[in-house]
Amino acid sequence: MATAAIYARVSSARQAKDETIASQTLALREHAHVQGLDVPEEWVFEDAGHSGATLVRPGLEQLRDLAAQGVIDVVLVYSPDRLARKFAYQALLIEEFARSGVAVRFVKGPRGDSPEDQLMVQFQGMFAEYEKAQLAERYRRGKAYRAKTGSVNVLSGAPFGYRYIRKTPDCGARYEVIEHEAALVTELFRRYADEGATVADLARWLTSAGIVTRTGKSRWDRSVIWGMLRNPAYAGRAVFGKTMAIHEQPGLNRVARLQGRATPRAVKTVDRPQQEWTEITVPAIVDAETFDRVQARLADNKRFATRASSRPSLLQGMAACSACGYAYYRTSTRTTNKKIFYYRCLGSDGWRYEGGRVCTSPPVRADYLDQVVWEHITGLLADPALIRAEIDKRLATARTSDPVIRQRKQLQTALAKASKAITAMIEAYQEQLITIDELRSRMPHLRATEAGVRAQLDAAEACAADRDAYLKLAGDLEGFLAQLRTTATTASTDQRRRVIRLVIKDVLIGPQKITIRHRIPTRTDSTRVTQHDRQPDTEGDTQSGCQLRWGRAIPVALQRLPAPARPGMVGARAREAGPVRR
Repeated sequence: MATAAIYARVSSARQAKDETIASQTLALREHAHVQGLDVPEEWVFEDAGHSGATLVRPGLEQLRDLAAQGVIDVVLVYSPDRLARKFAYQALLIEEFARSGVAVRFVKGPRGDSPEDQLMVQFQGMFAEYEKAQLAERYRRGKAYRAKTGSVNVLSGAPFGYRYIRKTPDCGARYEVIEHEAALVTELFRRYADEGATVADLARWLTSAGIVTRTGKSRWDRSVIWGMLRNPAYAGRAVFGKTMAIHEQPGLNRVARLQGRATPRAVKTVDRPQQEWTEITVPAIVDAETFDRVQARLADNKRFATRASSRPSLLQGMAACSACGYAYYRTSTRTTNKKIFYYRCLGSDGWRYEGGRVCTSPPVRADYLDQVVWEHITGLLADPALIRAEIDKRLATARTSDPVIRQRKQLQTALAKASKAITAMIEAYQEQLITIDELRSRMPHLRATEAGVRAQLDAAEACAADRDAYLKLAGDLEGFLAQLRTTATTASTDQRRRVIRLVIKDVLIGPQKITIRHRIPTRTDSTRVTQHDRQPDTEGDTQSGCQLRWGRAIPVALQRLPAPARPGMVGARAREAGPVRR
């Protein structure tokens, strides 16, 4: 008897709550019984409340892993749109299952493997994708219209201080004030507006008072307080449409990049412009005057914050901890006669995490580390062979794959077509296939098209000429190195940071070493550098007399802290660093 696995899916939370997925599973079991297929209980995979527009679904992941093992013969799905809502995803999954020798059968759909049946499945996939886009647009327009009429139904929840009352057949949804929480919100705004309390002070006050957050946590985070102070719902104006989802290329976070894996992020949520917000009237907890004073203080804090006037940091956004993966930020301490800056790991701050610090990496003197990195970069860029290899590679890429060249070719083709159309029109008139009136009516449009394409081509030619001039300047290697030697010691921090970000991916700190990950290839003997080097990292100090040292009394926890596996992180040059001087 052939073995089969069942996959069922519903997308909305309401369908998951009403257990409508059970009807799919029952229909699939009956179909398997009629077809004589054996379905073990552990091979029934369900995704309740997961969208079909993504492949990141727990049940689907388990099904794909099981199919890859080659232990099942058939996958039963109720309909193609239950497998995926995008045609491309349907085709990908069906092809993946086919490579593993697994057939996909639909209860509501074609049941054969003929070309006609496959074509019908593709049609159903396209219709499902169109239906999803149509439903999303209808929901968006409907919710936007109801928000403009002042309906609270479009708001899915309520902030701290309110209770969200769902709509009933008799009345719509509404906000209901929770008295004891509203008193805390009022006191929160008063302390910030009148007493000058900081956001951190308010977070400590609520945490020490034993107040539980809306999500049930006993510890209040500063970002939560900051969001509450900015929420206009407390002034009686709840907002719909503050954010929107945009589709972007998959991104990488720092932890994933250090571990050598990719973390897809196909959708990103960003803030809408404030003029596009739709305000809905709700019961107010804070008066408008207090709310306005709070917003004014938040704006002043953003404008006059210390971080906005402090000296810029050379490795801002580039330094990371190789032990825990968190970023390093710059902090400072003051002695009797000067102010000293340090780079400190986010994971070593106990106050940031409910269970205490998650990393034991010590802080590093910022001036020492900046000096090490900048001297390494200037020494790297002063190598003529290395610079020549990188410039030659970029020149070849620019000359062969420049977008201006592709655009120029397209414009030349369009110009040829326009000229050919004009010639054909004249020849048709000469052959008396068209009249003079038809020629006069069509010729201006063709002439305008030809003139427009020619103007675009002239602009592309000018852009290409500018690019050629730039490439000639880039080929002046000796001039570049002379300018680098002249400005290396006098460049400002912003100028140095721009150079570093062009050459370095990131700087990994500790334990016992510093790893510099390059964007351009490098190796120990830079005079023999080639374009095919695949070791873009340098570990350790660049000079034996460097002031940056690791402490002798290293905690045992730090010595045993394992560094994450990083493929390709073997450095071209590795030297042991001594104790750190703090």
